[in-house]
Amino acid sequence: MASNNPSVFLLMINGQIEGGNFPEYDDLYCKYCFVYGHDWAPTSGLEEGISQITSKSRLSPHKLVWNFPLEITFKSTNPSGWPQIVVSVYGPDTFGNDVVRGYGATHIPFSPGQHTKTIPMFVPESTSRLQKFTSWLLGRRPEYTDPKVVAQGEGREVTRVRSQGFVTLSFHIVTKDMKKLGYDGTPSDPSNTLSQASSTGLRPQE
Repeated sequence: MASNNPSVFLLMINGQIEGGNFPEYDDLYCKYCFVYGHDWAPTSGLEEGISQITSKSRLSPHKLVWNFPLEITFKSTNPSGWPQIVVSVYGPDTFGNDVVRGYGATHIPFSPGQHTKTIPMFVPESTSRLQKFTSWLLGRRPEYTDPKVVAQGEGREVTRVRSQGFVTLSFHIVTKDMKKLGYDGTPSDPSNTLSQASSTGLRPQE
């Protein structure tokens, strides 16, 4: 009876952080975490992780390859607060200190199937030349205390940032019982998947 009238739907995510493009830097590693709404809860898998350090190769001198796996399942009662993944990239500076080389976030794709996303990354900037020089000298670059703020957006408008690099992720998405709860996750236009829409793009079934 419960299977015919589900009270929640499931979102199953498998994939990997494939790699990054940071022309000016090498020997980088990445961290990830998921950000989601109050109605969502993970049922299995890892909410956060940290990759190995990777270096550029002669075959791909401009690309860093992590191939770091992602696997998690969420349950929810409604699509509001659809999960996002936040990726942070770190590496050594001139003095060997670990400093942030990029932050980025993207929504998990809404429609089932295979997806590839490239996230533009950015770093916070010092607000003055003196602060910039001091942070360089002390090895303390501006960074967020909690990287999850990247997905939330609150207060981001007062932060000076600079674009820096890209990270590519691949996803295999499976959903369960969304249609039974009245939500249609299929693209309305075959040329535009819901992964390119906002989190409110899911439309109730008629």
